[in-house]
Amino acid sequence: MDISALPARERILLTAHDLFYADGIRATGIDRVIAASGVTKVTFYRHFPSKDDLVREFLDHRHAQWMAWFVDALGRRGAHDRAGDAGALPLLADVMAEWFADPVFRGCAFINSVAEVGGSVEGAAERAREHKREMVEVIAGLLPAASPAGMALAQAAALGVDGAIVKAQMGGAAMAHEAVCDLRRLLEALAAVPAPAR
Repeated sequence: MDISALPARERILLTAHDLFYADGIRATGIDRVIAASGVTKVTFYRHFPSKDDLVREFLDHRHAQWMAWFVDALGRRGAHDRAGDAGALPLLADVMAEWFADPVFRGCAFINSVAEVGGSVEGAAERAREHKREMVEVIAGLLPAASPAGMALAQAAALGVDGAIVKAQMGGAAMAHEAVCDLRRLLEALAAVPAPAR
């Protein structure tokens, strides 16, 4: 996508998104973002008074982008049509396999950002928690009617997804394949857990 015709603020944000995700937040300096987005320092600081402001906007943008992709990817596999059937749960492994095969995959931006900047960027950890909470909600929507047990199952599945993401990030197609296979086994086991008696 050619971003050169976009307004300056959007160019800065999209450039920062790609650089922060590919190379890390700490490794990407403001001067690099400015040069790559083709703006002046004055323009940059008019839109983002500090790098922390840019990091927060990056996380907000990444959240919206990733969640839209996640819901769409589940839909393309028929997960939404099977909502309420725990058998839809293993489809999460197929969704992760698609993401892990993306040439720009570098793990979860939220796990990475917490590891990189932790509490040093105000609001970063809160955004990561909100991202994970929304991911759990989407997963819970695949399960039989909401119940405390259903939410616990969704949280367990989400933990498995996060574990697979970290394992896949360790490198190479073989590791990513192994992560997907491990996740599929876990999800199949969770899907086989009997629903609680009503």
